[in-house]
Amino acid sequence: MKKLIWIGCLSYFVIGLAHVVLGSILPVLLNHYDQNYSAGGELIFSQFAGFLAGVLVSPLLNRRFGKRGAILIATGLLLGAEIAYSFLPPWEWMYVVAVAAGFGFGMIEAIIGTIIIAAITKGTAVAMSRLEVLFGVGALVMPLIASPLIAAGWWRVSFLIVAAFTLISLFFWGKGHFGNLQPVLDERASRRDKETSISNKSIKRSPYAGKQWGMLGLFIVFFFLYVGTEMSLVNFMPAIFIAKLGMSESGAALTVTFFWLAMSAGRLFAGLIAEKISYRVYVLGSCFVTLLLFALFPFASHPFAAFAVIALLGLFMSGIFSIALVFSSKLLPGAEESTPSIMIAAGGIGGAILPLLTGWAMDHLEVAQVAGLLAAFAAVLFLLSLAAWRISPGRSSVQKRLTL
Repeated sequence: MKKLIWIGCLSYFVIGLAHVVLGSILPVLLNHYDQNYSAGGELIFSQFAGFLAGVLVSPLLNRRFGKRGAILIATGLLLGAEIAYSFLPPWEWMYVVAVAAGFGFGMIEAIIGTIIIAAITKGTAVAMSRLEVLFGVGALVMPLIASPLIAAGWWRVSFLIVAAFTLISLFFWGKGHFGNLQPVLDERASRRDKETSISNKSIKRSPYAGKQWGMLGLFIVFFFLYVGTEMSLVNFMPAIFIAKLGMSESGAALTVTFFWLAMSAGRLFAGLIAEKISYRVYVLGSCFVTLLLFALFPFASHPFAAFAVIALLGLFMSGIFSIALVFSSKLLPGAEESTPSIMIAAGGIGGAILPLLTGWAMDHLEVAQVAGLLAAFAAVLFLLSLAAWRISPGRSSVQKRLTL
């Protein structure tokens, strides 16, 4: 189990790199292709459309090739996409590459997240937080690497660096041995299993019933908004700082580092805090502070104040995704295999659509209005977390049912 978690952490590190590499170099990439921010939003949309497809297709490839086989396919696809990015193909082909990259890291995230949540019943939030820490490390390292590369004019090398770490991850998944978990990771559905699955498809009951459908819908919208807001902020943060404070492109790229540095620090403790105070209280409190910080951001006119708000946003948003993922899974018992994939897919849709809207806003609205749009997303997110807090069990029940 420890080896699985640590190789999973390596994969989440790679996913972190891949998630933010476009955002880190987006201003110079758009300048190179003579494109506007709306086109940048479309590129990010394409990547997260691929992400969604990867999440949705992952169960099919799991059955056909086994979980490890599917991870190898996804990692190989991500490797090829990052190499293709580095060649800077014609702009129209960049959309195709973006879909391939998103498909790869979307499938990796869905498979590993499902394995961890289903296999670990005690301290699930701590295990997921550990994975998310490495995601955050990858996301903060990428802008640190990209900034000097932008200054030197070698920014396309950023894609090759992501490709190098992807290759390392591919090697460990291919050569790793996982003891008692090996049969589970390599298990494929037999022909008889497939035939039985097809014959029973029409009579198979849904894992959700009654009020669970309402809770499922609530969390779907929650993850749609959260991931969309996070990706909008991360991918357009350098552009916002350039327009708002007149920073250089290389300096603005470091804003993403501050955000992910705070994210990684917060994730070190998010799981432990959530296990102690209950998942619902953690999610509600984090969403409330996030709303306050987004509301303050338009008034941060000095670089130090703006960086401080960004760092605090990273700190208080750090555990929302992983803790809410565990929270929703525990609130919907019997559906642990399907709930994480559904929530990750919902996040993928949000990560595709909301940055598209944000890219349009960057071209047609003032920077303060764009910040206000992000604050509006955060406000709805807080209202959803409040609804989840009210309809979920009280603290005594949470202690028994959710802190497993």
